[in-house]
Amino acid sequence: MKQSVIIVGAGVIGLATAERLLLQGAKVTLLERRKAGQESSWAGGGILSPLCPWDYANEVTQLTNYSAKQFPSWVSTLHKVSGINPEYDKSGMCVLPPFNLDTARQWCLVRQMKFAQHPLTDIPFIPGNRNKAQDFALYLPEIAQIRNPRLLQALLKRVTLLGGHILENCTVENLKITHRKVQSVNSSCGKFVADYYIVCAGAWSKEILGVHRLKLEITPIKGQMLLFKFDKPPIRTIVVQGDLYIIPRQDGHLLVGSTLENVGFDKQITISARDYLLNRAQSILPELGRMPIIQHWSGLRPGSPNNIPTIGRHPNIRNLFINCGHFRYGVTMAPASAEILVNEIIDTMQPFDITPYQTGWTSD
Repeated sequence: MKQSVIIVGAGVIGLATAERLLLQGAKVTLLERRKAGQESSWAGGGILSPLCPWDYANEVTQLTNYSAKQFPSWVSTLHKVSGINPEYDKSGMCVLPPFNLDTARQWCLVRQMKFAQHPLTDIPFIPGNRNKAQDFALYLPEIAQIRNPRLLQALLKRVTLLGGHILENCTVENLKITHRKVQSVNSSCGKFVADYYIVCAGAWSKEILGVHRLKLEITPIKGQMLLFKFDKPPIRTIVVQGDLYIIPRQDGHLLVGSTLENVGFDKQITISARDYLLNRAQSILPELGRMPIIQHWSGLRPGSPNNIPTIGRHPNIRNLFINCGHFRYGVTMAPASAEILVNEIIDTMQPFDITPYQTGWTSD
């Protein structure tokens, strides 16, 4: 592939797509409105699975499962060529009630996913007296995690080493489209021309597409998170309860997240979110009440209906593509989404039916 490509957005999706295109021989330029890899991709927790996967549509878990399997080799390559360790860690995930245990077990059995159920009384960090027969946690030992900032740093260096050109603080203003084809991109850095154009701009994708978004629904959903630091990790596995998660890092850092706030493009952190997350996390891990919060931040996820991203060619514009709408799982879905998008461009066989990821333009 010798064509030139402009990618709008240099988050994990844009960078992963760029990496795969560069390996195909394309000439790639990424236009990033702020700093590369510093928006939603950086802000997330890095759990390489939906929180309670049995609660999601098959279109979501099919993509996350396929993508998660690529991480060991992908991270190994990134570490080797960049010298930056993204800290891939198969730490497992412990899901606490309330959830439908029968549904969860059946989901795991059908997909041959390893699991174990444990009474809450057998889990040392759960406080209080839990003697009800239905109070079981489900442990998924094969779920892994990644450190988002380090993954982004490694991927950014990889793309640069492969010859990708990244322009930061470059805001795309509009696409010039005539005769069902993008002719150029106008930006705060000037006009850019290429053979193909890919929008990977996360929560800002709909605004960039303008009238050409058709029925695409991508909404910024704010998520706030807290960070703590222990001398050694107080827990060894990811802990999930509903939408709350606690993620232990190998060096003693511990993340607590995350809120789901439909407040537009407002990234301001709030005391109410801090207190909500802290109170819920303390009910699981009481020692958090004795630890200072060392960081509190937020990110804007690209929310989409049913968490299903849109990946593929625009139905009306021949050289325009999108890879966006991954909601909470952009990092998890990144390598597989890049594979699907590039397969679409070079017209090669897909790993599975990708139709569900191409209906976002036209679905009601």
